[in-house]
Amino acid sequence: MTEAELQALVEMLSLKYFKRPFKHRARFNPRLQTTGGRYLLSSHDLELNQKMLTEHSREVLIGTIKHELCHYHLHLEKRGYRHRDQDFKQLLKKVGGLRFAPATVKKARYHYQCCECQQDYLRQRRVDVQKYRCGKCRGQLKLLKKNF
Repeated sequence: MTEAELQALVEMLSLKYFKRPFKHRARFNPRLQTTGGRYLLSSHDLELNQKMLTEHSREVLIGTIKHELCHYHLHLEKRGYRHRDQDFKQLLKKVGGLRFAPATVKKARYHYQCCECQQDYLRQRRVDVQKYRCGKCRGQLKLLKKNF
């Protein structure tokens, strides 16, 4: 999906579900890793994680766009646009947006396992097995595999 197609999709969803036009810019931000998207308060633009489309489905991307449009429209109306605000929760439920973005696939570099309960831990960074213990049973951790 191109940036122009994304812009057209956001404008269409805004008119269809919110009955108001989206007058700012929507774009993909490749730096977003752990979030589905974000609404920028200063510029009123939307930034979306392209992984919502590539790793998941179009429906997940649409749910994420609806979520960000809730922030957008409520902020412009000077109503409660934060996640904890009742206005936001009600509007999100009404339009059927996603409350949370699904997890994206990350390739773990290190695979640790507890010696006691065999709980697996996949990590990006190295863990000092002398210092850290299993969060489940407090057992000793061992490094099983390095993936580089």
